[in-house]
Amino acid sequence: MTEELFRHDGYQFEFQARVASTDGELVVLDRTAFYPGGGGQVCDTGTLNDDRVTEAFCDGNGDVVHRVPGHRFVPGDRVWGSVDWDRRFDLMMGHTAEHLLFGSLRRQVPDLEISKIFISPESKYVIVSKDVSWEDIGKALAFANAAIRDNLTVTRIVMSRDDPDLVDKVRIKLDRIPEGEEISVVAIGDIDYSACSGIHVMETSELGMLLVDRKVSAGKDGVAVHFKVGDAAEDSATDLAVACLEAAEAADSKPEDIVRAVSNMKKELEYARASLKECTRALLSSVRPKNVNGTEVYSAAVFGAERTAMADAAEKVKAAGGVAIFVSSGEAVSAVVASGSAGADCRSILSGVLGRFGGRGGGKPDFAQGGISDPEKAAELLRALEEEVEKSLS
Repeated sequence: MTEELFRHDGYQFEFQARVASTDGELVVLDRTAFYPGGGGQVCDTGTLNDDRVTEAFCDGNGDVVHRVPGHRFVPGDRVWGSVDWDRRFDLMMGHTAEHLLFGSLRRQVPDLEISKIFISPESKYVIVSKDVSWEDIGKALAFANAAIRDNLTVTRIVMSRDDPDLVDKVRIKLDRIPEGEEISVVAIGDIDYSACSGIHVMETSELGMLLVDRKVSAGKDGVAVHFKVGDAAEDSATDLAVACLEAAEAADSKPEDIVRAVSNMKKELEYARASLKECTRALLSSVRPKNVNGTEVYSAAVFGAERTAMADAAEKVKAAGGVAIFVSSGEAVSAVVASGSAGADCRSILSGVLGRFGGRGGGKPDFAQGGISDPEKAAELLRALEEEVEKSLS
């Protein structure tokens, strides 16, 4: 069984050990400081002598296995192990910050549950059971960063299942811990207690700063709250502050009023879109058809036409047995061709014409859409589509 040095001292990143066994590129040592991953935290990397350790993991039999591609070790060899310290410390900060963040979030939302965490050098997040408002996140961050400034002690204690404090004070899911296994609890001052097998910093001041920079849906698991810690948090805070100031200037708003300004702009945009949709419907409903060998062909070019309204109008023409050719121009040009006549293959017509203009499109024989990039060619595109439809109906 491997002696796990990291359990007693997360700051130990160099050590001597003896090779216990090997299996291809896998190496087991009698003792190691390489954390094998767990509790949502990825494993350590580093070196054994001059060979890279790309992965460390538990084999389920009490041994920590090191993946060392190309090694030539044999059982009995003495090796010098070195964990990538900067990476290890970043993971330690991230894991401690996750505890502090979730504990702070639950002070704002008491019924919040944790579904999953992930701590790696590239990404750090906690998935919670439901969405949390930015107002509550802001309050949680204020609390967490105050705890960082207060330089609280981070300790690891071992508790028994029958300890009354285990259920009353500790965030724990006992069903995930096998009977007989020791229960490791990480305490941040007296503000958060959580069952955890990961490695952490010793004092909250080592975190420097904690920042939530985004939240996204995690599907059925809830919402993923992404965060940064330390220098990465400070750099991100600067970038976000500058972005906020630029947005405020663009919106002709004070920074402290930017949320309200954006909300008002969003409402105005929704109203404008709804108005544009109604205008598009009204304009297209007034188009008079041209009879081509017994088929009514409706064609029109409308500047800034709303695309769904244009598609809806084309579908109505198709349902009545006619052919619709509608073009909308703005920054680019969109085209819709729909046909209720077997004589006009919309997909073939549209793809062929758009290809001549450097555009692309696709769809079905009875309905196709696409576009080109040059708005000055909208009228020319409409004429070309009209010509092809008339040829197909002749």
